[in-house]
Amino acid sequence: MKLQSVLFVCLGNICRSPLAEGIAKSMNDRFEWHLKIDSCGTSAFHRGEPPHRQSIRIAKENGIDISMQKSRPISVYGDMEFNLIVAMDSNNKRDILALGFPKEKVVKLGDFDNGVDVPDPYYCNSDDGFREVYNLIESLLEKMFSHYGFCGK
Repeated sequence: MKLQSVLFVCLGNICRSPLAEGIAKSMNDRFEWHLKIDSCGTSAFHRGEPPHRQSIRIAKENGIDISMQKSRPISVYGDMEFNLIVAMDSNNKRDILALGFPKEKVVKLGDFDNGVDVPDPYYCNSDDGFREVYNLIESLLEKMFSHYGFCGK
């Protein structure tokens, strides 16, 4: 598959997937990959809300501004808009598939390194927890993009 577009998905689209979108867009800009990148949630709990304040802060510490992102549910996207849909954890992947998105387009980010789930930092409410998630996402994205033939660093 030639990677052209990526949709990152978590539960509420306020913690993990906005970070993944921000990091991936930063890499995309830096290395001029010309990919379409976006994020959403499997639920509409936080529709229209900005990312969690700690996600915004941790991204900013790393030179990435995600403050203008707004949460939206995956239901606003058709299955033809993205050729790769990346779930943050096993539950997200299950929910995406249950909504009828094509199995061949859906992966879990952690599948690029031992199948790990990216934990939801929403309930830990600590900067350290959000930093750990940021670092994990960044590392997994490097592996994912390398898998699809995109080089960087």
